[in-house]
Amino acid sequence: MKAARPSVEAVADRLRIESVETLSDDWYVLKKTTFRWRRRDGTWQRQSRETYDRGNGATILLYDLSRRTVVLVRQFRYPAYVNGCDDLLIETPAGLLDDAEPEARIRAETEEETGFRVGPVERVFEAYMSPGSVTERLFFFVAPYTPADRVSAGGGDAGEGEDIDLLEPTIEEALAMIGDGRIRDGKTIILLQYAALSLFGIP
Repeated sequence: MKAARPSVEAVADRLRIESVETLSDDWYVLKKTTFRWRRRDGTWQRQSRETYDRGNGATILLYDLSRRTVVLVRQFRYPAYVNGCDDLLIETPAGLLDDAEPEARIRAETEEETGFRVGPVERVFEAYMSPGSVTERLFFFVAPYTPADRVSAGGGDAGEGEDIDLLEPTIEEALAMIGDGRIRDGKTIILLQYAALSLFGIP
């Protein structure tokens, strides 16, 4: 006889918010929340956490199976620089949703950053990238492309401080760039590994 599965208790039933303080509301919103959490042994523990709310986002990997290429971008990221990255960061195109649907936003962001106007896109998964402090949920997409899909130079929005280079390595070259440390961006590593296994058939 199968054992009954234990009921899953809602997180909200174990949480009691006591106070929320806004520490900064400039570029994005930083808050400090004090709460009580009911531990597994039934006792309530008082804790406080800071959360950085920058909204949700989307990212995409463009791929060309016939040429075995992918589209990546390269740009300056100040937070990475102050933590030891003395180089431009290589990434998949990405952007905040700004209240748009993920698919619509990633299409616009892709064209703005890379100059490629993509057709059908596939949403493959979503993830919290730094759940210990950042609220952002990221939607991951892939889409096929060809050289004929490029309709502009791309480069990003200069008014927002973007100054973006385009890279078009083969999937093998991109994976090697993860191995030697040239690619250090988490979302990009995830999408390249997904593409290697699920799109290009690399074991």
